[in-house]
Amino acid sequence: MSINKEVEEKINKLAEKYSTTGQDLPSYLEGLLYADYLSYWDYIHLDTLLTLQTPKTDFPDENIFIIYHQITELYFKLIINELEQISNNGKKIKPNGEDLGWNTKITFSFFKSRIVRVNNYFENLINSFEIMINGMDRNEFTKFRMSLLPGSGFQSVQFRIIELYATPFKNLLSKTNNKKQGIQNIYWSKGATDLKSGKKTYTLSQFQKKYNKQLSELAENLNGKTIWCKFKELKLTKEKQNELHELLKEFDHNVNVKWKLSHLKSAIKHLKNKGIIKATGGTNWEEYLPPRFQKIIFYPEIWSKKEKKEWGKSWLKKQLHE
Repeated sequence: MSINKEVEEKINKLAEKYSTTGQDLPSYLEGLLYADYLSYWDYIHLDTLLTLQTPKTDFPDENIFIIYHQITELYFKLIINELEQISNNGKKIKPNGEDLGWNTKITFSFFKSRIVRVNNYFENLINSFEIMINGMDRNEFTKFRMSLLPGSGFQSVQFRIIELYATPFKNLLSKTNNKKQGIQNIYWSKGATDLKSGKKTYTLSQFQKKYNKQLSELAENLNGKTIWCKFKELKLTKEKQNELHELLKEFDHNVNVKWKLSHLKSAIKHLKNKGIIKATGGTNWEEYLPPRFQKIIFYPEIWSKKEKKEWGKSWLKKQLHE
C-alpha cells in the first residue's frame, strides 16, 4: 500500500509527539487498531447525565427545577474555564496538541475574546431564567421546595469562584465591616445570617464547612491574578482600553445586577404572596438579592459616581413592573 504525502506527514508528527513519552509509535498505532470507535453518547457520558436527576417528591415540575440548576452549574463551569485562562495568560499548545503550560503575558486579543465568551454565557443564563419565573407551576413549586430544606442556590460554590476570579478580594468584603479581610467577612455570609439574632443559618454553616478552605486558598492564589489585575497588565491605546471597559462593565452588570435580579424576580413571584415566605436555606433574600443593598461592583474604577449610586435601580424597576 502506498502512503500519500499528507498521511506520511501525520505519521511523522505522531512519531515526534510520542517520542517525548519514551514510547514507540507502533505501540500506539496497534492500540488504535484494537480500540472501539468513539460514540457521541460515550464521549459526553449521556446515559450517566440523564440519571443525575433524583427528585425528592413526585411533583413533575421538580425535574424542571433540578435540570435547570444542573444546566446553570455547567454554564458556570464554562465561565470559570474562561476566567482561569485569562488569569493564567492562556495556554501554550504546540501544533501537535502538546501542552506547554501557560503563557508569560496576556494579550489584548486573548483577553477580549475570553470576556466576550463569558458575557455570552451569562446572557444565555439570564435569558433562560424565564424558565424559573414562568416555567413552573407555582403551587407545585411552593410544595416541593419544602422538601429541599435546608439546601439553597446560595450554596453554589462555582458562583463564588467566579466572583473571586473577577475582582480583587477587597471588593467582595461586607460593606458593614470591610476592615476584616478573611473569607468569613465576605459579603455573601451576610445573606445567610439571621437578621434578628445575627446567628449563621445552618445553610451557611454547611457551606463554610465544606468550601471555606478551598475558597480561601483560591482567593490567596488569585492575589494579583484576578481579571481586573490582568486588565491592568495590558498596555493599551485609549481606544482599546475603552473597548475592554465596555466589556468589563457588561460582565459586571450581568453578574451583579441582571443575574441577581432575575433571581429576585423569581423569588417575588413564587415566595412573596400573602406575606413573606422564607427561602429554603433561611437566606434573607429580600436583603441579599437586590443589588442596591449589597452594591457589589467588580470594577468600581470604570463606573461613574451616578452609575454606582443608582446601581441596579433602573433595571429593577423595569423588571418588576413587567
